[in-house]
Amino acid sequence: MSARPTVTVQKTKTTVPLPNVFTSPLRYDVVQFAHNAMRKNARHPYAVSRRAGHQTSAESWGTGRAVARIPRVSGGGTSRSGQGAFGNMCRGGRMFAPTKVFRKWTAKANVKVKRLAVKAALAASAIPALVLARGHDIARVPEIPLVVPDNVELLEKTKDAVKFLKDVGVYQDLERVKKSQHIRAGIGKIRNRRYVKKKGPLLVFTKKCPAIGAFRALPGVDISFVSALNLLKLAPGGTFGRLIVFSEGAFKQLDKKLHARKYTLPDSKRVINSAEVQAVVRARKPVPRKQKARPNPNLNPAAKLVNVQVRNEIKRKHQIQGADWSHKLQRNIKERTRVAKLKLRAKLINNAEKRKAAEERIATALKKKAKSKKTKQLGRKYSKIQRMVRRALIRKSKGKKSRHEKPKKKVTAVKKEGEKKKPGKPGDRFRNKDKVKAKLDAKKADRTTYKKKVVQKPKPKKVKISKRKRPNQKKKV
Repeated sequence: MSARPTVTVQKTKTTVPLPNVFTSPLRYDVVQFAHNAMRKNARHPYAVSRRAGHQTSAESWGTGRAVARIPRVSGGGTSRSGQGAFGNMCRGGRMFAPTKVFRKWTAKANVKVKRLAVKAALAASAIPALVLARGHDIARVPEIPLVVPDNVELLEKTKDAVKFLKDVGVYQDLERVKKSQHIRAGIGKIRNRRYVKKKGPLLVFTKKCPAIGAFRALPGVDISFVSALNLLKLAPGGTFGRLIVFSEGAFKQLDKKLHARKYTLPDSKRVINSAEVQAVVRARKPVPRKQKARPNPNLNPAAKLVNVQVRNEIKRKHQIQGADWSHKLQRNIKERTRVAKLKLRAKLINNAEKRKAAEERIATALKKKAKSKKTKQLGRKYSKIQRMVRRALIRKSKGKKSRHEKPKKKVTAVKKEGEKKKPGKPGDRFRNKDKVKAKLDAKKADRTTYKKKVVQKPKPKKVKISKRKRPNQKKKV
């Protein structure tokens, strides 16, 4: 709905107050309903001939001849005799449920409903987004709703009408209509309605005037009067948002002709949250959780597989591999039941102080247990790092180097003559067993490995090939 209080009249630059019709609610459902009802009233009755398919003498042969009991053409001497007739499955028979002229062709709609639909269609025509959505080209239109001075109604020539539409910025929409013309799909193309095209702008005037003759030759342009606004023109095809050009006089008469009043929407949020409404409204009901039907392994063998898959998934989530899952589950259930029993016993105590003390005791015990669980988990994570740090500190306090420090280059001391090797500690031979083994292996590898000698091949000597001299041949004279 448009929120603008005034509309400018093009060329004159005067302003006109916006009618109340343009604040009407946009009831698309009402527009479609009223449009369908009104569209049905223009239908022509049609039906097939009353005697079609029955213009032959045919009678059933009855039973006993091993043929269907459909009526058959009497006589002989031709291929037609004996053929089925009258039925909708027979060649040359009537159709199923032949159409009748006395069918219900028209439809009624209440006057108030039709008026509401007209108001909604007019309100939609004041919203540029809906006008664009309907397909109109309004790139050069200065304002929507578009109001023009009353002297438009005095135009008599089509060339003057075209010039006026170009000045207002509506002629671009007419060009769109011209381009859209094409041959109709279906049988209608041979029934005097060969071409179809899109809808252009709608002109609304106050009364019959010479401008009708000037504008009627233009493609896609429709003309209507403010006293007889037609929903079929305001919302063609049941879709509102048509581009409408109002004359100033017609624009001012809209409220009077349509008995329109100003529509104001209530502040629904404030109404719902008000004390009066909240006092009456009942509390929100808790939504019951739907329990999933557990598969019965006795009836369905595939359910066993599902159960195994579920258990494996839980195992994976909790990162419990190789543990006895059934015992863990039982222990967990036992723990829960024990806590539940303790809480229930505490609730049953009559003395309030004692009950409170018991509840507090249970709560502190649970907290301690949770804390210990957390520390255990952390211990598992950081135990390796803690152990490494502890070892490094102990080695440092003893004056030993940490294993993680980079080894420095060993400075070999010069042995003095007659100096004997210091005896090692008992058990050194066994402690450094791996190191000794590694050294021996390395020595063996050095002995076995050898470099492949590269034997240089002697270069081939260049042999000079001398050309044999041919004996002098005597020239033939």
